[in-house]
Amino acid sequence: MTLSRKPECFLKDRVDFSRIRRVLVVKLRHHGDVLLTSPVFQVLKNHYPHLELDALVYKDTEEMLSLHPSIDQLHTIDRRWKTLGLSVQLTEELRLLNRLKRRNYDLLIHLTEHQRGLIIKQYCRIPIAVSASYPRRNNALWHRTFKYQHPVFPMGKRHRVEQHLDALRRVGIQPTGSERQLVLEVGIDARKKVDSIMAREGVGAGSYVHIHPTSRWLFKTWDYEKVAQVIDGLAAEGKKVVLTSSPDKQELIMIDAILAKVKSEPINLCGKLTLKELAGVIESANVFFGMDSMPMHMAAALNTPVVALFGPSDPVEWGPWWVKKIILTSDLFPCRPCGIDGCGGGKRSECLSELTVEQVLVALEKVLQ
Repeated sequence: MTLSRKPECFLKDRVDFSRIRRVLVVKLRHHGDVLLTSPVFQVLKNHYPHLELDALVYKDTEEMLSLHPSIDQLHTIDRRWKTLGLSVQLTEELRLLNRLKRRNYDLLIHLTEHQRGLIIKQYCRIPIAVSASYPRRNNALWHRTFKYQHPVFPMGKRHRVEQHLDALRRVGIQPTGSERQLVLEVGIDARKKVDSIMAREGVGAGSYVHIHPTSRWLFKTWDYEKVAQVIDGLAAEGKKVVLTSSPDKQELIMIDAILAKVKSEPINLCGKLTLKELAGVIESANVFFGMDSMPMHMAAALNTPVVALFGPSDPVEWGPWWVKKIILTSDLFPCRPCGIDGCGGGKRSECLSELTVEQVLVALEKVLQ
């Protein structure tokens, strides 16, 4: 027996993309979450090259998608609007809505449960909208607004990239092969700046280990003493180490604690790089070591081998995507992954603390083979 039509045709209400010209993709979350949407644009463009694809993200996360070859316009919401007074905030919000409305979108792909999606859909009069069937949005207004809804998977059952791509599957697009890879563009200027920094430090591309031991969520981080021991262990093997972090005050306090313990001299770029420059450092490393964090996802996007430590978060859902990797977790805690900010809410995750320096050094050696 032969099939007379393609499998995707079994979806009776699939969207006719010959009638779609402009698409708006909304992702109002943190940096790593935004980067994990990058395949959505690539898949859309691969399947329907005629589409104009725009994105809406928070301004502080825009570098995760800027220069993406499949994105036509990148719109942003500045979280600081809230601090400027109600009048200014409303003015900026209305200006944004009017800018979006003038684009005359045919399809809205809303990748968060943020209520703003409802407003955008109605105000901009976008005919077709797709989102997930979020439990917290199980109401008549959400269902009327988003005619197309895809299932939400429980924690640890499906990678977040695939969950984003489910929005496309729901409207009749089946992603294939390598088009599901992450996309992160470093840019010429950032690459030149990193080359200059590394030349000044006497290291070339592919000649150093990049360690980013911090996270905005401190309960995801490893003990600073152990990070220092890893740095010294690598130095003893003759390896150069580049250390980075964000300029966040709490992260820099952790970096100071690490540097106070190390006996070697890592190249310290902590708090000194833009996001694109950080991407350039990651791109030129021969391996990345860190936690479940934005830089880990950047390493995956840039195809830099990864050694990552996971404690309360789940690597099935948040692990480094489609890259050579070793993920270290503890088997001593059946409660993980719990998603809680430290054991007992104490901001310290014992399942991370149990991981040893030797495990990390062995993993770094192995991933480079």
